[in-house]
Amino acid sequence: VQLQASGGGLVQAGGTLRLSCVASGRIVSDSATMGWFRQAPGKQRELVATATSSGITNYSDFVKGRFSVSRDKSKNTVYLQMNSLKPEDTAVYYCNMNEYWRGREYWGQGTLVTVSS
Repeated sequence: VQLQASGGGLVQAGGTLRLSCVASGRIVSDSATMGWFRQAPGKQRELVATATSSGITNYSDFVKGRFSVSRDKSKNTVYLQMNSLKPEDTAVYYCNMNEYWRGREYWGQGTLVTVSS
């Protein structure tokens, strides 16, 4: 399985961006959880938001009310709508697919989001 993320870029504080991630390859089921993580310079990778195949979403506290994760299962795509961006949201954002029932996890290549103050 390959994950291709896109949509990152440079935006001013208070602005918006929408990230997309398309999964391709040997996808055996649409039951995987998909979502987004991020890694800022000098920091560990952290969870941003995830969505199960049934649409249950989970957000880290620092993005609640500002970011929204969604999926289009027919397109094997997960989105991250980011509103009210802050400079501290600056990071490389990674798409993730978790086939939890068989212990497999896949990562995209990352897309850089830079928020200027």
